[in-house]
Amino acid sequence: MTPRSALWPLATILLAAPSAYAQEDVPVTADISPPTDAPDAELRRETIVVTARRVEEKLQDVPIPISVLSADLLADTGSFNVGRLKELIPSLQFYSTNPRNTAVNIRGIGAPFGLTNDGLDAGVGFYVDGVFQARPAATTLDFIDVAQVEVLRGPQGTLFGKNTTAGAVNITTRKPSFEPETQAELSYGSLGFTQAKASVSGPLSDKVAARLSFSGTHRDGTLYNTTEQNDLNTLDNLGLRGALLFEASDALSITLAGDYTRQRPEGYALVPVSVAPTLRDPSRRYVAMAADLGYAPPSFNPFDRLTDTDTRHKSNQDIGGLSLTAEWDVGPGTLTAITAWRYWDWDPSSDRDFIGLPITTISANPSEQRQWTQELRYAGDISPNLGFVIGAFGFHQTIDSTGKQQQGSAAARWLLNPASPGADTPGLLDGYGQTSDISSENTSAALFGQLEWRVTDRLRLLPGLRVNYDKKSVDYNAEVYGGLQTTDPVLIALQRSILAPLAYATETDDTNISGQLTAAYEFTDTLNGYATFATGFKSVGLNLGGIPNDASGQPALDAATVKPEDVRHIEIGLKAQPLPGLTTNITAFNTEISDYQTQVVNAQVGVLRGYLANAEKVRVRGIELDGNLTVNDHLTFHAALAWTDGKYVSFTDAPPPIEGTGGPQVVDISGSRLPGISEWAGAIGGEYTTASHFLGREGDGFLAVDTSFRSDFSSSPSESRYMTVDGYALVNGRIGFRATDDWSVYLWARNLLDEDYFELLAAQPGNSGLIVGQPGDPRTWGITLAAKF
Repeated sequence: MTPRSALWPLATILLAAPSAYAQEDVPVTADISPPTDAPDAELRRETIVVTARRVEEKLQDVPIPISVLSADLLADTGSFNVGRLKELIPSLQFYSTNPRNTAVNIRGIGAPFGLTNDGLDAGVGFYVDGVFQARPAATTLDFIDVAQVEVLRGPQGTLFGKNTTAGAVNITTRKPSFEPETQAELSYGSLGFTQAKASVSGPLSDKVAARLSFSGTHRDGTLYNTTEQNDLNTLDNLGLRGALLFEASDALSITLAGDYTRQRPEGYALVPVSVAPTLRDPSRRYVAMAADLGYAPPSFNPFDRLTDTDTRHKSNQDIGGLSLTAEWDVGPGTLTAITAWRYWDWDPSSDRDFIGLPITTISANPSEQRQWTQELRYAGDISPNLGFVIGAFGFHQTIDSTGKQQQGSAAARWLLNPASPGADTPGLLDGYGQTSDISSENTSAALFGQLEWRVTDRLRLLPGLRVNYDKKSVDYNAEVYGGLQTTDPVLIALQRSILAPLAYATETDDTNISGQLTAAYEFTDTLNGYATFATGFKSVGLNLGGIPNDASGQPALDAATVKPEDVRHIEIGLKAQPLPGLTTNITAFNTEISDYQTQVVNAQVGVLRGYLANAEKVRVRGIELDGNLTVNDHLTFHAALAWTDGKYVSFTDAPPPIEGTGGPQVVDISGSRLPGISEWAGAIGGEYTTASHFLGREGDGFLAVDTSFRSDFSSSPSESRYMTVDGYALVNGRIGFRATDDWSVYLWARNLLDEDYFELLAAQPGNSGLIVGQPGDPRTWGITLAAKF
């Protein structure tokens, strides 16, 4: 056996060598080429070799659950963004009601379901070429010239970058090449789907190579707006990426990279689904209010895909940045430095009441985010039996938001109790609005390290430690305007019950220490096991969406700070190759989180208003299985299955579910399941290939089918019997031809059986009982032509 690296392949994926290639749970249909220095190309399927810092190690020896998807598999399956990865990786969840309100979770944890706040850090780290991307909107972008995607499950933090409690998604792009190469791909399909991708790379001199990449996607909408008579939920994406590689010497390489993505979709509309009964007075329920205003939606069948929203939908964003990466072989190891600056400009508009009534006529919170990161890592081997990685990470972020919300002529009837004195005053809320200016800063610094001690030929121990410091500040100022101009305190109180002025400024800081210990044991040449105990934390948070007032009527500054999450994680796994061509892996885990960051009601400040705080404790446990089978040179299969059980162990001050509206405003939901988690989720697929000819060219014809499924899940922060998304299964297929001279053409279909399903359900603001939903994409089909030359 070859000597082990100090850094299990996880670290080197994110750190150092351009040829590092850690892979696991890879569907055998994926065309995953071994590293250029791998000893034999026949390793590509059964014994994939990862070259952590140019030290070879078989995939099955890696003591961590990782799912890795190659560029070819991503292209073949139409997985051109993070949202589509959930069909390939059962443990990954992705929810988005717009780019800002996006959550990527692993094993059901990472971000509170349906709740996005700039004052909270992500529990799932998102990296592109080792650069941490702080805003979740980055996960909605199209992949640009991607070489592979790795999804790492479980707490990460002793080996790289920003601390994360649930896992990490790491994307590696193709590097500049000193051999001239060009790649192009063009797709066309139903709903006007058009996608073009291209990249070109080659040398500029003996020591400098360049790469330029492009991606563009357009698709018509999947919903129709009867008010504006236009499509909604369109795709309109444009991305560019460029990189320069300077090979200064055999020991030193420097890469300068820049990227820019522009998105202009009319997107993220939801449609009416149903009306839940509530405990409110009948006059304050949807049916009575809609009747009083003479309103009916165009359809209550969500799969008619009709809406009549009367406020323009747009989700405009611009994301980009620069990075400089240096890798220097010095002494017994490799020193890696990554310096990066990134920006995100967000310009949205949406209809927050989701229907055609003028309840909320303006809802927009444009933001400008700027971030800087600096990472230094040194990894090497002290001896054949002992290796190390040490590093430091620095992060600074500023976010400036200018929000505006304005109510319309239907707001008073929809939002106020008609029995309240003055509620029927004409024009009381018509044009009444709020503007907000929110500025925040986030600074983080960390030291981390890990050892790898090969105790015997079969036993390895990998201890790791992280020390992290976070400091955050916010300056919040909201003012009201418009509506009925009055000096009547009763009417003013009614207006303030909807939107009120609020100003506060505060800061907080926190220091945390976390670590892990992994033991890896090689039982036989074909059976490896590992066990991990890890502690972790999710950084201290700040409420950037407003806080309640205390008993004296002043902002409750104690409620501005959200305590950090405290994580305890145990994981055991087995990796086996019982037969030639067959790989089977199993992982069992248990994660407990104290002070889980979420929305609460009536916490320490004793007021009835929802805001960010902490649930006492949650627990997620599960078992994951995956396997790959190569039957012969023509037939391969892959499968993955995840059982996940997530629940609130203790949450005594939660908001009520939709059917409890009008009853107790604080409920104890201890023991109920966490939202967004399907108990069962899986994926299975296969590909058949055979030698063939097409248009006079030699190559392989192929037929492939991929199926994913998930059981029902709660789509409400507090579980509701009316907001459970039913389980569903999706079937995708493709048939085509791959020529031996590096071009291919194939027909594809997504959601082949045209399954009606929801991505999520949500309650209309205002507690009317109306439930709206985000229908999943219908059946789509198309053709793709790709070439390399």
